[in-house]
Amino acid sequence: MIFHQQLADSAEEAARIAAAVTPDRLGGVTPCPDYDTRTLVNHLVAYTGIGMECRARREPHPEGLAERDFTADPDWAVQYAGALRRAVAAWADPAAWEGEIPTGEGSMPAGAMAEMLFLELVLHGWDLARATGQEYRANEATARLALAVVREQAELYRQYKGFGEPVPPPPGAGDLELALALSGRDPAWSA
Repeated sequence: MIFHQQLADSAEEAARIAAAVTPDRLGGVTPCPDYDTRTLVNHLVAYTGIGMECRARREPHPEGLAERDFTADPDWAVQYAGALRRAVAAWADPAAWEGEIPTGEGSMPAGAMAEMLFLELVLHGWDLARATGQEYRANEATARLALAVVREQAELYRQYKGFGEPVPPPPGAGDLELALALSGRDPAWSA
């Protein structure tokens, strides 16, 4: 399944949220217990910006990517937006969605890698929005796909500590709130 439009929409939303993050918010708490806001930003930039493009092109991640403090550069959000545009453009090539993508520990089907990157954008994009007092905006197609992928992958991601235990969704929850709750996030969380 190719879902380039939802990938592009979630990348655009991540860029919008990142652009509004002010330096005074970088030390704040996030819905991710192990991440402060700076750590969350660095994770997003490394894996959904630079890393997402590398995966589409079957290139290795640059050395030290996971340890880099992107927020040390005052223009980090502008650079992240550019990296996201390049990554989305790389995934526009139908060949990016075919075959296997090397991971360092082996390989992963391209579609599964795209799903993982999509969830990183949506779920961690939501985390960053909440941590910095912003609203996360997902259109209906993006929210529906996020819920479908979370439902499909939740147990596997829990085994690898990528998701927490599910939490009860609020009454009348929409697709995004259901995806958040199933991934172990409290949809009502706020900083």
